[in-house]
Amino acid sequence: MGILQRKTLGSAQPIGRFLRRGDVLIVLAIIVLLYAGIRLAAPASVVGPEVDLHASSLPWYALLSIGRMTASYLLSLTFALVFGYLAASSRTAERVLMPILDVLQSVPLLSFLPVVFVVLTTLLPQRIGLEVSAFVLIFTSQAWNIAYSFHQSLRTAPRDLQEASLNYRMNWWYRLRYLQLPFGVRGLVWNSVVSWANGWFFLMAAETFRVGGRDFRLLGLGSYLQRAVELGDGTAILLGFVTLILVIIMLDQFVWQPLIAWSERFRTDLIESEEPPRSWFYEIMSRSFLVHGLNSVILNPLSEFLDRRFGKAIKAGEQAATGKITLWSVLRTILMLAIVLAILFGAIQVVGQMIALPGEQWARILGGVVASTGRVVIASILGLLWTVPVGVWIGTNPRLSAILQPLVQSIAAVPATAFFPVLVGALVALPFGLDGAAILLMMLGTQWYLLFNVIAGASSLPQELKDAARLYKIDGWSRWRTLILPVLLPYIITGLNIVGGGAWNASIVAEYTEFKNQVYSVPGLGSIIADSTAKGDYNMLLAATLTMIVTVITVNTLLWQRLHHWAEERFRLD
Repeated sequence: MGILQRKTLGSAQPIGRFLRRGDVLIVLAIIVLLYAGIRLAAPASVVGPEVDLHASSLPWYALLSIGRMTASYLLSLTFALVFGYLAASSRTAERVLMPILDVLQSVPLLSFLPVVFVVLTTLLPQRIGLEVSAFVLIFTSQAWNIAYSFHQSLRTAPRDLQEASLNYRMNWWYRLRYLQLPFGVRGLVWNSVVSWANGWFFLMAAETFRVGGRDFRLLGLGSYLQRAVELGDGTAILLGFVTLILVIIMLDQFVWQPLIAWSERFRTDLIESEEPPRSWFYEIMSRSFLVHGLNSVILNPLSEFLDRRFGKAIKAGEQAATGKITLWSVLRTILMLAIVLAILFGAIQVVGQMIALPGEQWARILGGVVASTGRVVIASILGLLWTVPVGVWIGTNPRLSAILQPLVQSIAAVPATAFFPVLVGALVALPFGLDGAAILLMMLGTQWYLLFNVIAGASSLPQELKDAARLYKIDGWSRWRTLILPVLLPYIITGLNIVGGGAWNASIVAEYTEFKNQVYSVPGLGSIIADSTAKGDYNMLLAATLTMIVTVITVNTLLWQRLHHWAEERFRLD
């Protein structure tokens, strides 16, 4: 199942000239990678903390930022595939793993970032420690969304296809390769787009992070823009934004649009879509000699090897292996006991610190929970009001989608943190002031999760159902009630779940902002976490962070998990 397959147009085509357009682009990409490797292999003094605002530095800074994003995304995708598969493999595994994912999503990493930076720069050489810290932060901003998407795809796969895989005695590998991955690939691609966009948001925070008197900046587009804003250099700010937009557009045209066009191969419709998404770059690469050779020499043999290695059919009446006490099972039990004891010891220490916190501090935290919850709810509702109609409009109109999808993806990828300080300065004098600005930043940082989930759901509407609705003249509200909303509901619930967790994390930046040496803040749990970080009040930081985690987990358990199961059973496409 290669990512780029050679197309056959009528009759078999000869391999042709070596230097096709796609081959030229591949060679240029290899040259860029070699250049990046040479620069990274240079002595550490070449990359210092001073940010060079000359235009000649921007290509290198862009490569550094893209490299961090790419490495983090590949790890996020691997994690999502493994975690989503294990969680969907059985109800027992789901009951254990999904709460863990809820906890991980609810952890506001920005509050732990000072500890992460300090610990890693102490254990590792400073340059490596800073890169690993940024890598961890971006990973946590991308992984949960993709994992939720893949888990939802596996749980909602059509029952007839699942039954067919059982009838043909497919083992786990063949089910993953020929049913689960193909069915989930469209959701993976769409949610990868929004995860990548969210990664830009946190990349800016990682490249510009400071705590107390320590400067943890990394060279990249984020630190370039921050330095330009600090110095009030309008030319540098403009150059930084233009470079960022160009990078986003190039990634959209050379990566995401080709992947979206490729993912259309895995639709489960009985009738082919009237106007499937197209990508000029995908069509060029499908005729590339180098891509054809990559498939023939590497990808196809690798696929055959994996099939031989893992693709053993399940024998009729095959019994599960009886549990035997082995050395590994004993060591595993001891390891689990050690982990449990360590967690209990840490919990006792945390409880002791929480008890010592004064009552007025807890009152401030509880007030912050109420204030931040209100902003999260308002941001989610406002996002829902515009993303559902716009997402359906884009997802159900192929011609419109070809124009607006790249535009929306480019806008979504522009990190709000890059221009939020300037936005705060402009909005502070308006009637809603900082509260409105905080809600706006929460929306800018999270609404794209919902929009891309809605677009993915709308574009997955089976063509035969759309034809049936047109034949029976079902339109207006009846069309929404009987066709669109039932198909969209699982996607909307998944999107709102992720939007809620993302908005809580974004509150740390949205409720507390520094611009031109002046702090702008509004009451809320996010501002308490940011203020405690700036002051080094770690007891308050710990209490506020744990409160945020407990709040998000409670909402996920009481609301989103129940809605997920209800939508999965009621509105699956069988």
